[in-house]
Parts: sequence; C-alpha cells; structure tokens
Amino acid sequence: MTTRYFELSDDMSIQERWFLDEATNSQGQEIDDIWQFADGCAVRVEERLRIPVHHPGTPLEFSQTSVGAAPIVHQRVANIFTKLAPDAVQVIPVDVDGQAEPYCILVVTKLIQCIDDQQSAEVSYWKPEDGRPEKTGSYRSVYDMRIDTTKVGDAKVFRTRGWTGAIIVSEDIKDALERAGVTGVQFEEVTGPSSVTPEERERRLKLRKLYDRTETARDAFWATLGTLEERFIIPPVVGGGWPARRQVWRVIRRPEGRTLFVTDGLSDFYVARVEPSVGFGVELALETDEPVADVSSCWQQLILEHIGNELAEHERVRETVRTGFLSMEVDGQRMPETLLTKDGRVGVLLGMDTPSLPNHFTMPDGEVRLVTVKTLMPAELEYLLEHGKHGCEELIRRFNERGSSHLSRAWRQPVV
Repeated sequence: MTTRYFELSDDMSIQERWFLDEATNSQGQEIDDIWQFADGCAVRVEERLRIPVHHPGTPLEFSQTSVGAAPIVHQRVANIFTKLAPDAVQVIPVDVDGQAEPYCILVVTKLIQCIDDQQSAEVSYWKPEDGRPEKTGSYRSVYDMRIDTTKVGDAKVFRTRGWTGAIIVSEDIKDALERAGVTGVQFEEVTGPSSVTPEERERRLKLRKLYDRTETARDAFWATLGTLEERFIIPPVVGGGWPARRQVWRVIRRPEGRTLFVTDGLSDFYVARVEPSVGFGVELALETDEPVADVSSCWQQLILEHIGNELAEHERVRETVRTGFLSMEVDGQRMPETLLTKDGRVGVLLGMDTPSLPNHFTMPDGEVRLVTVKTLMPAELEYLLEHGKHGCEELIRRFNERGSSHLSRAWRQPVV
C-alpha cells in the first residue's frame, strides 16, 4: 500500500496565539543567514540562539518563525522526530523569550525532488522577464501540492527541492504528533488526487495572474526608492479587511542611512471580485533616519500596522487620505515613551508632501497615492487638536523649515 504523506505547517487559525521572530544571537542581533535552516541540510551553529516573541500570546509547541525559515518546536516535539526519523532532522536548542520550557529549532536535513507538477492543482516558475535571474527556473508558487511517492523511498520527513518552504511528513509521524496532542500543527495531504475542482483551479489561475502583475508593478516602484529588502516584514496576516486579505509590510534602504517602511497590499485588487483594481488606492510610507536594530519588530512597523488596519476598517479614513491630510492617534503599546501622550497614545500626521518621495505611483490598473506617515511629539498633537486645519498647516510649515520634513523620529525636539 502506498504511504500517505502530508505537508506539515503552522496552524495560523489559532486565536490569541503568539508569533515568533527570527533567531538572533544572545545579544539580540539577527544572525547572518536565517534561511540556512530551511535549505534541507544540516547547519553549523557556533553559539546559543535566542528566539524573540514578535506578538505575545498563547505559546505553541510548533510555530513557524516570522518569515517561515524553520519551525520552533517544544523539546517533546523534537523527541518525536528524533525517534521516528533520526537520520532526517537536526535539533538545535534555543532560548525563547519568556519561556522556561525547552524549545529547539527543528532543521529538516533531507531534500527530495518529488513535486508532481501535473497532479498538483497549480505550479508556476520564475521566468527571465520577472527580473530575478537567481530564481529563474525555480518554483514561484505551488498550490495544492502533490508529490510523486516513487521518488521518496522510505523517507519520513523531508523538504521538497525547489520549494523548500514545504515540510513533508509521513503518515506515522502525523499520527504520532496528533496522538501527543501537539499544539500549533496542521496537516494537508500531498498524496492522492487533488481536491481542487476545475472551476476552483480556473479561479486560482486568474488570482495568480492578478497577484503576479500587481506584485511585479509594485516591486518595480519600490525599487526606484532604494534597496528593497528581500523579505517581507512578518508576520503577514492572512484575512482581515485588506483588499486581497493579506497584510504585508516592506523595508527599503535609502541614502544617508534612512530606512523606509511601506505597506504592501492596500493597493491590491479585491480578491472577492477576482477582477483588476488598485483596491483602496493608497499605500503608507514611514521614513526614519534613526538606527533600526530589528526591522521585523520595531515601533515604526507597528505604527504602519495600526494605521493600515484603521484604513481597512473605516471608509471615511480611506477617502480622506486619498486626497488630503489626516491626523489620528494609535495605540501606544510597545512605542517609545517620548512619543506617548498622557493617555498612552501616539499621534501621527498622514499625507505630508515631500520632495524626496513621490506622492503617487502608477499601477497597471490605476493610480495609487503614497501617503507619508509622520509621528508627532505629544506637544505637537496637542497643538494640532487645539488649532485644527490651521494648526496642521503650521506644523507642516515648521517641519519643512527645520529640515525634518516627513521623517519620523522618536528622539527630537517638538516644533511647538
């Protein structure tokens, strides 16, 4: 009888769960190559690693890190793998912030070329015209994966060559994890016929074309602003009110040591309609010239997350930022104390024009406004609330006069 295999992944549907960041050294500095843990081979680690918690919540025994490089597992989960597949895993003990329980990075050390393109619902490859020569010919996406079990042999856990983000386990490992009641795991079978209907496959193809042309155009624009970080700011949130139900943030390195944080999805098409559009017609941009130690868990990215969600939830806010200025307050939790009002909030001004950033860019399906985000010192927010529109205009005049313009800083003197 043919062995059944399953893709093992992190159950993102668990409510109030934690989210973990990438591994750092003991001093909190991100290690040079986080992707070594997902290459499908053993790694060499010289020092004890630490795993920061990006979003606090219920600890899980199986969790992907922020960009999904490798799972962080409780020691008892690691024991299941070392017992059933000792030749295919490497266990690296780590310290998870705030946890006395033992955790490890689970490195899958076996890599097998076995994806069945014909039986999978959808696969696509990077092409020369995509502008990523280092990826040309490799998988760009795999949907409802199916594997060729004749190429697997007796392997019980492995990554798929060309699409190493997937961890595949045999049925006996799946059963062992389920019997142990391991939290955070979910399984999707990768053997047998695809469950996707022809209608759903056609819909997926249309969505993929929309995703590809949207991402290609937006990435091309981001690249004109500086050096685009390779990976998203994570955790990306799937669901919610953003047009394509995915919330993503990017980081762009700019001249003179500046760092630009942008939303990457408010101008997505509306996924429910499966038709071209620019969604909300805006993206947010926050630029700073202050050092940023960890872009994946910094306050600048958190502010964009808060504002992006406000735009998604309130049409009036979206309509205002498309054409003019808007001030608002966001939750001050995990923000620098210097920015906090007496109520524990942070004020921001949206929509300042600046000569160093364009205020619009063109997508295949329309124009998108690039909305700058300027953090306000508490005294500036108080001044704005007291003087209204005139106060807003006066603040902008003073920002430009002092040369700080649209830049967001936690440490500066207020202009009022």
